[in-house]
Amino acid sequence: MGGTGRRVGVLGVVVGLTALTVGGTATAGTERIDREVVQRAIDTVARNGVVGAQVRVTDGRRSFTARAGVAEWGGDRPVPTNGRFRVGSVTKVFVSTVVLQLVGEGKVDLDAPVSRYLPGLLPDGDRITVRMLLQHTSGLYNYTSGLPLDPAGFETIRYLHREPRELVAIATAKPLDFEPGTKWSYSNTNYVVAGMLVEKITGRPYADAVRQRVIQPLRLRDTSVPGDRVDVPGPHAHGYYRVGDRVVDVTRINPSVAWAAGEIISTTADLDRFVTAVARGELLKPAQFAEMTKLTDVSPGYGLGLEQQELPCGATVIGHGGGIPAYSTVMLSSKDGRVRLEGSFTSAPDGGSGEGLDELIAEVFCD
Repeated sequence: MGGTGRRVGVLGVVVGLTALTVGGTATAGTERIDREVVQRAIDTVARNGVVGAQVRVTDGRRSFTARAGVAEWGGDRPVPTNGRFRVGSVTKVFVSTVVLQLVGEGKVDLDAPVSRYLPGLLPDGDRITVRMLLQHTSGLYNYTSGLPLDPAGFETIRYLHREPRELVAIATAKPLDFEPGTKWSYSNTNYVVAGMLVEKITGRPYADAVRQRVIQPLRLRDTSVPGDRVDVPGPHAHGYYRVGDRVVDVTRINPSVAWAAGEIISTTADLDRFVTAVARGELLKPAQFAEMTKLTDVSPGYGLGLEQQELPCGATVIGHGGGIPAYSTVMLSSKDGRVRLEGSFTSAPDGGSGEGLDELIAEVFCD
């Protein structure tokens, strides 16, 4: 799904939140958010191009969930408010957290070349640092741009297993998009390499590191790293696209095509606990948390795995978005972690405008 000033890739990040044109100032007051206004906003989203939506909003100590649309195309069953969904590129925040934990333990140097840890993987590995991977300033070609991700094309690959090295090879077959460290460009390749780095340092699958270092300590009981499992476990809504004259349920896929760039499955409640921990620096040592949230002239809106935007109303939000076939995800928080928004939106066969999402974000974060 997309909207004015917003770009959501198949494994991409929600960007362009500065397109909001509402007034006001940031606030973290309790019981400020009008639930009825939130409901109207997601009702608008559901009417304009998604099958269903589930949203969790927290304002201080008050939380509530809202939903709109239906769980399945053509049905009448409501979207489960505890439904699981593929979070897409929100996975990157989990992976960046693990890498920065390893940095804090002295096992990884952010400014060391990737070739120190993964010799021979990248032709330009001597010039690309770990920091550049997490920051999307490496210049590596985005491997998903080399895949058939239109509905007809994706139907031919949706159940295939993909090895991480295969995904990286798609990228390294192309020249760098720019000299490393000189520009910012979102590339899923960066986080596939970051996942491989975690595996090299820990000696175990990156999924084990995510579970042991993030999922288990935070007790994210409905969050999983699926690997080759094609089903979404537990209650969930379905997403669709159109192939010719057919409406196709695209909920079941082999998510190895996304791997460490976007394969995790979660819920709004688990993402709320996660983004709270991220915003409050609970998962990292102070020095590494400072690195995660630091912006630069080259990367003015993206730290290390964490997006940061100042809305026109004056509120600053941090978090990440994600898109993967069937699902689009929003995970946002105020910088102090008091005001938060997590949402999952399932795709309709013919897409849509995403109208209503700007109003939703404004209601949550702007006074």
